[in-house]
Amino acid sequence: MYRYPGLVLTLLLFQITASLKAKDAEPVATDPKYALPASEEGQPGAGALRRYEKYVTTWGQKRTQWSKSVNEDQKSLVLLGDSITQGWGARTEKEFPNVKIANRGIGGDTTRGMLIRLPDVIAIHPSCVVMLMGTNDLEVQLEPELIAGNVRLILADLKKSNPKMPIVLCNVFPSSETKKRPADKIKKLNELVGAIIKGDSQITVVDTWTLFADAAGDAKKEEFPDLLHLNDAGYQKWAAALRPVLATLGFLETEPDTFQPEAGFVSLFNGKDLTGWGFQATSPEEIASIQKAKAKDPGKALARPIFEQPMVFDGQTSSPDGRYVAMNGRLIVTTPPEGRKIQQLWTIREFAEDFVLKLDFRATPNADSGVFLRKPQLQCRDFPLAGPYKELKNYKPQDWNELVVEVHGESARCTCNGEVLEEAFKLPANGPIGLEGDRGQMEYRHIQIKLGKL
Repeated sequence: MYRYPGLVLTLLLFQITASLKAKDAEPVATDPKYALPASEEGQPGAGALRRYEKYVTTWGQKRTQWSKSVNEDQKSLVLLGDSITQGWGARTEKEFPNVKIANRGIGGDTTRGMLIRLPDVIAIHPSCVVMLMGTNDLEVQLEPELIAGNVRLILADLKKSNPKMPIVLCNVFPSSETKKRPADKIKKLNELVGAIIKGDSQITVVDTWTLFADAAGDAKKEEFPDLLHLNDAGYQKWAAALRPVLATLGFLETEPDTFQPEAGFVSLFNGKDLTGWGFQATSPEEIASIQKAKAKDPGKALARPIFEQPMVFDGQTSSPDGRYVAMNGRLIVTTPPEGRKIQQLWTIREFAEDFVLKLDFRATPNADSGVFLRKPQLQCRDFPLAGPYKELKNYKPQDWNELVVEVHGESARCTCNGEVLEEAFKLPANGPIGLEGDRGQMEYRHIQIKLGKL
């Protein structure tokens, strides 16, 4: 009889797991129908396919291996890309717990290679596709316009396969001129793809270029040791950027929030719906300003809706346009399909007395929002990237941060995680509280207020 049966069982499970992993790591013979095409002729997309031996072999082997797991991978969240995507490896289990993920990254792949093998993705009817692609095309000297054209075709095929499936598009990461991936080309590619998808509500963009770029627009050694591929710190940063978006899409943070206001405070947001909030009618002055901007330069004028009548959202979980959403304790200002869209949600109630306002906020990379205090706007953003308070020591990127506003008369002291943003922010004597949307995704929770003299 064994003295330590639990230890024996643990060792046995370890051996079985190691054996299965070893089996998964064994090379798979390429089925000819999944091999890289011998010629570009007749293939969709633009650009020469890469032909170096390791890439050709891996491309065929991975496709063959994936063909054997089509049934078990059904409805997965798919990661589609090249070696940077492939490099997620087992990290996804830690970063996105309980999310069924199918990694469809192949090292060295180009957008044309991904377009050709896109049927592998469509075959498993993904619940969502997270895309990162284009950097290898730049390395082989394909022009940004042609790369963007390939991305357009990939998006069109995904949308055709499922017009309701969410697509998360990550901007091409920074790299380096030394890697034949200069910053100007990457920025141009991101701009071209952004123009292609502008206004498409099926696609959510995550600004991963600004997230990772240094002042010159290049990769940082501390996150990209070879100026191309992420290290562990880089993957953690990428995961943090994706988590808020995946939560909004219903893959993470699916449990209801049990928050209760602090003693003496009352909630301004019940965590379940938008009761107490609404849109204000657009003033004549604002309408004139919007129309003037459109007349001056229609192509560059920021999207900004006009409301002829005020709207109240009591009992509703979303504004009619889907810009403001209540979900599991979070009041979400969703990423606008237009890239930037100025919009404002207001409390129905106005506040003339002194008060303390407390809330938590979370921003995707470079997101821009704001909290209106009796009308004037206190900038509430992804501060390190979007400013204006770039030197905060306690700010937690892509995580929850606490905003506290203490109003005395017509002045407010505003802090973020205890650090002062504004010592004496000037306010009018009365007005509502509001939340602005501009770019990126912003989330607010635990919105509570304490009224009366402090």
